[in-house]
Amino acid sequence: MMLAVSGLSAERSGRIILHPTSLNISPGARIGLVGSSGSGKSTLGHALIDDLHAQGRVVAHVPQSPDEALDPLRSMSFHWREAETALGLPHDPARQQHLFKALRIENGDLRKRPWGWSRGMQQRFVIAMALIGSPELIILDEPTSALDPVVAAGTMDLLDSVLDGGTTAMMLITHDLGLAARRVDHLMVMHDGQIVETATTADLLNHPRTQAAKSLSSHRSWLSVPC
Repeated sequence: MMLAVSGLSAERSGRIILHPTSLNISPGARIGLVGSSGSGKSTLGHALIDDLHAQGRVVAHVPQSPDEALDPLRSMSFHWREAETALGLPHDPARQQHLFKALRIENGDLRKRPWGWSRGMQQRFVIAMALIGSPELIILDEPTSALDPVVAAGTMDLLDSVLDGGTTAMMLITHDLGLAARRVDHLMVMHDGQIVETATTADLLNHPRTQAAKSLSSHRSWLSVPC
């Protein structure tokens, strides 16, 4: 079923930081939300999550760093149980093992605390938690910025394989055009709190219309980045 929101907006200290925005997201869509720092990407992401939750839709969020999702004083098994409880789901070892194997963290010791796992494994664990409830949409906000390029590429490859063929839509929020170019079918460019251009990935990269899109696509060094 299509995900639809209208009139999303936000203000801070009397200043509009997100102009009224409407979106329609199809099942299984792969969307990139790109723009420079401060353009309003994360604000739109949070507004989208809040609106869809209010509609009763199932949406998951993967933050920029696993530090934002994991308590360093709690075990990994505690985090997993808390995620299941928050979603109102019973503990399901089969579901857990399926996700862990798909994301290649099945050998991680759940008795350990987050700092006992590598950063890459921590972020894949956070992604696995986001997928527990089979969300209609998963929003990833700069999900690989805390990882080195090789680990980042591997993490995104694994996520692609998990989502492939399913109905879960993905929105990738990033300022990294190279990351977005390899992972999504459509791009939305944000500038000054509003979406200024929307196109297929190929069209936007090769024929950008707005200055914001031209600025993002003009630096072709991103073509050599593995992720």
